[in-house]
Amino acid sequence: MNIHEYQGKEILKSFGVSVPNGKVAFTVEEAVEAAKQLGTKINVVKAQIHAGGRGKAGGVKVAKSLDEVRTYAEEILGKTLVTHQTGPEGKEVKRLLVEEGCDIKKEYYVGLVLDRATSRVVLMASEEGGTEIEEVAEQTPEKIFKEVIDPAVGLQAYQARRIAFNINIPKDLVNKTVAFMMGLYNAFVEKDCSIAEINPLVVTGDGNIIALDAKLNFDDNAIYRHKDIQAYRDLDEEDEKEIEASKYDLSYIALDGNIGCMVNGAGLAMATMDIIKYYGGEPANFLDVGGGATAEKVTEAFKIILADEHVKGIFVNIFGGIMKCDVIANGVVEAAKQVGLSVPLVVRLEGTNVDLGKEILEKSGLNIIAAESMADGAQKIVSAVQ
Repeated sequence: MNIHEYQGKEILKSFGVSVPNGKVAFTVEEAVEAAKQLGTKINVVKAQIHAGGRGKAGGVKVAKSLDEVRTYAEEILGKTLVTHQTGPEGKEVKRLLVEEGCDIKKEYYVGLVLDRATSRVVLMASEEGGTEIEEVAEQTPEKIFKEVIDPAVGLQAYQARRIAFNINIPKDLVNKTVAFMMGLYNAFVEKDCSIAEINPLVVTGDGNIIALDAKLNFDDNAIYRHKDIQAYRDLDEEDEKEIEASKYDLSYIALDGNIGCMVNGAGLAMATMDIIKYYGGEPANFLDVGGGATAEKVTEAFKIILADEHVKGIFVNIFGGIMKCDVIANGVVEAAKQVGLSVPLVVRLEGTNVDLGKEILEKSGLNIIAAESMADGAQKIVSAVQ
């Protein structure tokens, strides 16, 4: 789950991490009022969308008067920002963060991520702040420093101090930087984050260490433990089909292709998408109905797939272990009848009650193309949509 920058800063502030004073605004008048309340000579007007690269896309403006705050708010609100993370369709800006200006002396990068190779949280930092960390990793990897954190004891002060020295934090600010990193780590762990990224972390003219930007992502599997984080969810930033899928505990991610996929198991879903691409097709989604799907759940999955106007065919690929093939077959038949299926449908069933499942499909009277294997099914659906 993603949240907005201003929400991330609210969380970090509660853990003792220094952030600029700011207020969220949903209208131009709210933006001007926010600037008045902040009472600073310089304000920064920032677009709030779930994507990076906002500055390059014109979504971050420095205002030196209330008139400029109004002008920039009018310019940004309602604008569709296209960044390297939004894709060509972009995202519409529906809220702003109006923040006090900051006397920036030097910019740094600090982030916490989960390293799947070591199964540990890693603290990363670089003195090349304000730049995409991927660019730094590619062009000057020697400027990225890492500390692997032992989960039994957490981030240690000596590790944070070593990072601070490595990225050339001024010596008189090292202790403040250590406290900053410790607070960031505590927020990461206690809120079940998957990413906590500060880019840039800045040293200010008056000797403070501040998170000028903040990106926090959270582990979806742990959200149930954090009602406060759930309250930050912005449905306007999410795909409607993904929102609907979450209501039925379906793992769904929209993609750019035209072949809808319904599979049980994440590994099989990935393999299904791979084999569709291998035979020249493009998957329209990742959809895992899980191991305990009911006929109702399968029906809803079908509706979600077909809500995508780009879908020209559907491939159902089920291996019945816990999930029984006859349950899937009944769901497929019920869904096809409810939605009035008008696109080619290829079904491959294997596993528990497979013969019964195939019999249900055959007797349904629907135009369902049976597949004997995953490869056979992929070839048939690719051929059908072409």
